[in-house]
Amino acid sequence: MLLEQDEVNPGEPDNDETPLLSAAWDGHTGVVKILLERGEVNPAKPVKDGRTPLWGAAFNGHVGVVEMLLDRDEVDPDKPDNAGQTPLLCTAWNGHERVVQTLVGQGRANSHRPDTKGRTPL
Repeated sequence: MLLEQDEVNPGEPDNDETPLLSAAWDGHTGVVKILLERGEVNPAKPVKDGRTPLWGAAFNGHVGVVEMLLDRDEVDPDKPDNAGQTPLLCTAWNGHERVVQTLVGQGRANSHRPDTKGRTPL
């Protein structure tokens, strides 16, 4: 397996995406689980545009991945990207009701937080 090779560091970005962000973005729950078990993988680490694995999973409506990431204390559900868009804002815009319910139901996401243009999830 690739993760067993010494020169592979799944915690570092490649072409400005971390393996965890890519797996979360595409909804690969099994890969996300494997990567979260690795000590060198930071589930809260943003890439250059400020997006985190939670942001990517929420944007695309991958509720299983969102739930897995929210189980990690270091993951902030209110962490915005560089445009000020939080996971809740982007998932609400995209109509992913189950992800919205998960983020709001968890109690840590602020449904009134605006982005840099003053827009909120509501």
